[in-house]
Amino acid sequence: MSTLLLVVGVIFGVAYIFRHVMVKGKRCTSKTKLHGKTVIVTGSNTGIGKTTAIDLAKRGARVILACRSKQRGEAALEEVKRESGSNQVVFMPLDLGSVKSVRSFAETFLKSEPRLDILINNAGIYLQGRTEDGLGMMFGINHIGHFLLTNLLLDRLKECGPSRVVILSSVAHSFGKIDFDCLNTHKALGLGTSLMKVLKIYSDSKLCNVLFTHELAKKLQGTKVTCYCLHPGAINSELIRNTDSTWRMLLKPLTAFFFKNTVQGAQTTLHCALQEGIEPLNGRYFSNCTVKEVHAKAKDDAAAKKLWELSERLSGLA
Repeated sequence: MSTLLLVVGVIFGVAYIFRHVMVKGKRCTSKTKLHGKTVIVTGSNTGIGKTTAIDLAKRGARVILACRSKQRGEAALEEVKRESGSNQVVFMPLDLGSVKSVRSFAETFLKSEPRLDILINNAGIYLQGRTEDGLGMMFGINHIGHFLLTNLLLDRLKECGPSRVVILSSVAHSFGKIDFDCLNTHKALGLGTSLMKVLKIYSDSKLCNVLFTHELAKKLQGTKVTCYCLHPGAINSELIRNTDSTWRMLLKPLTAFFFKNTVQGAQTTLHCALQEGIEPLNGRYFSNCTVKEVHAKAKDDAAAKKLWELSERLSGLA
């Protein structure tokens, strides 16, 4: 009996350490104020996007909530204003699964807002399907929509430099692979709806994020704009709302104990957006508020260039 109690005690002790050291993670230590600065946060009606928006608004930024749902976006607008104590918060509709919507958002923003200092490409989806433009859902929303948005806003970012682009990826990118044949044939990273297939396609889309950052950094050389991508951690947020019932059933018992809450999950985003002195790390990948090395496939110059050129064609930029 005493041995069993000892084993149980050790298990709970290890779990406690994991929870409070590994899961909780580091915090953004920047005290930067953002008065007079403008920030866009995509997918900011929920989860870490909303938490990020609240923090930036508290620092004095003018924050644009770029969200697909008008109802949820307007509800988030009131919450962000209330929680931050700031009235410098605006909702603008943006559907990253629609090239037309992305272009409309950029046009409206550029006409109405004179500045853009930080662009945070936060939105993401874990769901198979097709966008209105016929692209694979995760490829279209997780990559192409943000690729197009960033390029349409790049001149404004350059005018307002020093400025930053922050792209949320995931450690899942390590398991990804870009199937260019499938992209050219089906405009999707993969086909199928099995649990493992959907997870693989999600991982592929996150690898797109890292390769996009890698190539963007090259194109930004000589400007006052820098870019960073990051893994926010495993987050107890609404991303899993799009998973099927089996995954939700498996993940639910784990989320409360082993996943970060949205405040903890927003810290690396805030670090990349705000931390002073990280400009020499342009194009790098961060996790837990620390720069990390990536596998060779995530910094493959040829693959990054090929993905960029394909993305230009599929988004209508080329």
